[in-house]
Amino acid sequence: MPRKKNTDQETDRYVAYVSSYTSAGDDDFGIRIYDVDMEAGRFYEKDKVKISNSSYISISHNRRFLYSITDLGVESYRILEDGSLEVMNTASINGMRGSYLSTDYTDRWLFVSGYHDGKITVLSLNEDGSIGRITDEVFHKGLGSIADRNFRPHVQCVKMTRDNRFLCAADLGLDHINVYELDPVNGRLHQTDVIRSELEAAPRHIKFSKNGRFLYVVNEQKNTVDVFSYTLEKDDPEFERIQTVPTVNDYHASGTASSALNLSFDFKYLISSNAGDNSVIIYRIDEKTGLLTKVLCLPVSGDYPKDAALFPDNRHLVSLNHESNTMTFFKVDLDKGLLIMNGKELKVDRPNCVIFHKLAAGKE
Repeated sequence: MPRKKNTDQETDRYVAYVSSYTSAGDDDFGIRIYDVDMEAGRFYEKDKVKISNSSYISISHNRRFLYSITDLGVESYRILEDGSLEVMNTASINGMRGSYLSTDYTDRWLFVSGYHDGKITVLSLNEDGSIGRITDEVFHKGLGSIADRNFRPHVQCVKMTRDNRFLCAADLGLDHINVYELDPVNGRLHQTDVIRSELEAAPRHIKFSKNGRFLYVVNEQKNTVDVFSYTLEKDDPEFERIQTVPTVNDYHASGTASSALNLSFDFKYLISSNAGDNSVIIYRIDEKTGLLTKVLCLPVSGDYPKDAALFPDNRHLVSLNHESNTMTFFKVDLDKGLLIMNGKELKVDRPNCVIFHKLAAGKE
């Protein structure tokens, strides 16, 4: 159990939600809930949820609901006071299983990306957080470079700009990001722009800075992060690439594919992970310019880190190692650029995504 402090001071308490694939495992628990020991930098399992192949999860912006990919489509949960999950409903996305999901900033619309069928699905969200009907379906069209899997659309990630105007959809098959204007009344999309990536870059995941002025894109095959500025010109979106930085060291392993992209709780750091090289990289973000400076790039002691995230205190890190079926934990010194193993690995079948969730403050 987590260590208890002998104090009457109110402290921030967190849980961590970890989603995983269940098809190759021995149980049907696709989401696990952990108490987070911030002082020790460790997770302690408190509950688990039966769901098939919960590859990605997302929490609503009002922090009341959690949404998950499932083989059946998408599933909604109410987040209880202690961080436990109460299932609400499941909805079809009228296609092949999704790869990523997110909500708009009003929590009225749910967006699901389709890697396998190259489709974006928009669903309405009810006031109680449950998932409603499909309001739009957009198929990407075209051909990418004829190399490995990049020859047809693969929509990997969907994220709204922070002004809640435009949906950005990263397509790692076509090597670009489609930009759609959202109709906030009817939940429909209208394409307004295309952000071109380098040939065979394979843009995978995207994040926006806290002020919304900068877009970060991790490229799976090129092992880079692109930084774009975002502005409005006569009410139209304008994206300009201002920086490209590697996600690996010069001496990295061959066959490396960049994976995760996460922001720290305070938005001061950007984190990515590298499968093959089995490493994590952390960048410091310049708030004014949006530019990235490398802090460290070090091994994670596991195979195929699909996700990696700093703890909310920025003093610890967890890596989800998909092929070794483990989570590994580290102490982090961001000033010195150090990553130090922190205790034993934790066994989890095919972990894929981790999200920290802050609970209401209370006495420990």
